[in-house]
Amino acid sequence: MRITCLLIGYVCGLFQTSYILGRMHGIDIREHGSGNAGTTNMLRTMGTKAGLITFFGDVIKCIVAVLICLAIFYRKDVNPEMLQLIKIYASFGTIMGHNFPFYLGFKGGKGIACTAGWIITMDPFMVMIGLIVFFGIFFTTHYVSLGSICLIVSFFIELVVMSLLKIGTFRDITTPVAIECIILTGILCAMAVIRHRENIVRLINHNEKKTYLFKKGEMEKK
Repeated sequence: MRITCLLIGYVCGLFQTSYILGRMHGIDIREHGSGNAGTTNMLRTMGTKAGLITFFGDVIKCIVAVLICLAIFYRKDVNPEMLQLIKIYASFGTIMGHNFPFYLGFKGGKGIACTAGWIITMDPFMVMIGLIVFFGIFFTTHYVSLGSICLIVSFFIELVVMSLLKIGTFRDITTPVAIECIILTGILCAMAVIRHRENIVRLINHNEKKTYLFKKGEMEKK
């Protein structure tokens, strides 16, 4: 089950929204802006509409991967705790496919929008906290990277607390499965933070670029 969920997720993650959208407009998004195949670079390069399409496309592909895996593996007679494992392994695979697409030389995005899709499938409380954390920081500072890093860290903390205390959708989880969920989530969150290492350096040096939702992208100005 675990390997199959990873593979299904990876295949779904290969749908590179930003790359496909960029090619439709005659560009390779990886050759513009920051070179990252993700929402923020699309927003800065091609504008708000392209950025939002990229974001929702990457969110949806993670949700689709989870739904496919649930349809295959989750039944009423299956241990309820397997529900969270299925979601996590499917999401893990999707984020890996998004970050490391083999057909693009393993050069993809940072997985934040995919992580947002993963959070949506996990627990309503996590979604609410995630929205407050990310948008609260983004609209205050206009640093997408800072909002993304805080979102990732807060999500990991929430998962640790909820799984160990058996809160919400984690109420049926056993300690061994909870630990497995924490380890997998910890790996993904650590990877997301590491992929933001250049942003962290710029934030520390106060030269990180700010992002505004309703500002024209570089391609729109030409």
